[in-house]
Amino acid sequence: MISVNEKGLYIIDEMLDWEEELKIESKELENGATIIDCGVNVEGGYDAGMYLSRLCVADLAELTYTKFDLDGVTVPAIQVATDQPNIACMASQYAGWMISVGDYFGMGSGPARALGLKPKSLYEEIGYKDDIEVAVLVLESSTLPDEEVVEYIAKHCGVETDNVYIAVAPTSSIAGSVQVSARVVETGIHKLESVGFDINKIKSGFGVAPIAPVVGGDTKCMGSTNDCVIYCGETYYTVKYGSDNVEEFEDFVKKTPSANSRDYGKPFYDTFKEANFDFYKIDANMFAPAKITVNDLTNKKTVTSGRINPGILLDSFGVKNL
Repeated sequence: MISVNEKGLYIIDEMLDWEEELKIESKELENGATIIDCGVNVEGGYDAGMYLSRLCVADLAELTYTKFDLDGVTVPAIQVATDQPNIACMASQYAGWMISVGDYFGMGSGPARALGLKPKSLYEEIGYKDDIEVAVLVLESSTLPDEEVVEYIAKHCGVETDNVYIAVAPTSSIAGSVQVSARVVETGIHKLESVGFDINKIKSGFGVAPIAPVVGGDTKCMGSTNDCVIYCGETYYTVKYGSDNVEEFEDFVKKTPSANSRDYGKPFYDTFKEANFDFYKIDANMFAPAKITVNDLTNKKTVTSGRINPGILLDSFGVKNL
């Protein structure tokens, strides 16, 4: 079995070797844990964002920068391709661990989740387990974790604190923005699962999403980064559906795009604000790519659903055309 934490550690070693070039900064806490700042108190950038994204998927996806046209406005984008979609995206990348210790809060993703089984039901569903004495985590947070946070993570992962490695970037940073857009394939897999599709039938994934500029604080940037996937994220999956029921297969694809949400049609920040910044009041169907195409190797059919909406993304970005 592939060890996502072992692969994550290779990336950590590269990041530590190239700190100056990546505009990041590492420090060792008193309990031996290594913290890598990718945008909290340092500049970071696209290179740091690429390493952060590679860390999230445990280097089990090919990530490349490209460009995206928003009604004549060219913006940076990230392209993702993987032949290990469930391990890369669900066992590692999915932000399934809410870290809340004292006054500290961060969304945890990356390899260490597989040790902490966050959430356990997902790992049971995909049949994945990692067994290694090193925990590598990515935190989306505006502050760096301290020893108390590390002890909490180490305990849940069953490792010593000096074997904990954490890379951190706030949403309101270039690196943070890059790693959110790099979740485009994962977001589609998660949405397919939520509508009842057996994600173990997904054999490969491909996607592209624009990268949001820094438009304000973390909450505002959370809106614009999510909009990149919701309104312009395009995905393509190869599956082995294992059934001749073409209508059922097509129904899964039809239900997946974000346009199925009752909250679709305006920047996510506006929707979030109207909900008094309460996530539970937002329709979960919003968290999906704008467009999905699926090639079924069983019935040799390819179906597509959804549409991109560059106008809303330009609004979300606050682009001023002079």
